[in-house]
Amino acid sequence: MLVYLNMKKLFLFLCILGSIACNAQTGVNNDKEAILAVMNLQEIAWNNHDMEGFMKGYWKNDSLKFYGGGGLTKGWENTLNNYKKGYPTKAESGILEFVINDVSKIEDNTYWVMGEYHLTRDVGNANGVFIIIFKKINGEWKIIADMSC
Repeated sequence: MLVYLNMKKLFLFLCILGSIACNAQTGVNNDKEAILAVMNLQEIAWNNHDMEGFMKGYWKNDSLKFYGGGGLTKGWENTLNNYKKGYPTKAESGILEFVINDVSKIEDNTYWVMGEYHLTRDVGNANGVFIIIFKKINGEWKIIADMSC
C-alpha cells in the first residue's frame, strides 16, 4: 500500500511538472509570435513609407538605444529623425523584408531577435544584419535597443 501511494504521488508530481514545462513553452511561443507580429507591422508601415508607424515597434522613451553605421543614437525622437533623414522618400525606403534567424528569451519579458534586413529599392538595394532587444512594457512588446548594420 505504501509503495502504491508513493507511486501515485510520484505520478502526480510528474504530471504537474510536465504541465508547468508545457505552459512555460507555450508562454515562450506566444511571446515569440507577439514579437514577430510587431515586426510584421513594422514591415507593413515601412513599405508604406510610414516612419511613425514603423517606430510604433520601438519604446517611446529617451532611453531607447539605436546603434548603426552613424554611431549610437539615444531616444525615440532622435531615432525617428534619423530614419526620416536617411529615408526621405519612398525611393530611398523601398520595400523592407526581415529574415528572422533567432528569437531567444534573455530573461522574463525580454528577448533578443537576430536577423537580416533586405531593402529592395530603385536607388539601389541595401542589406544588412541586426540584433534587437524586445521588452514587454505595459503589456506591449517594444524594441528597447537596436543594433543594425
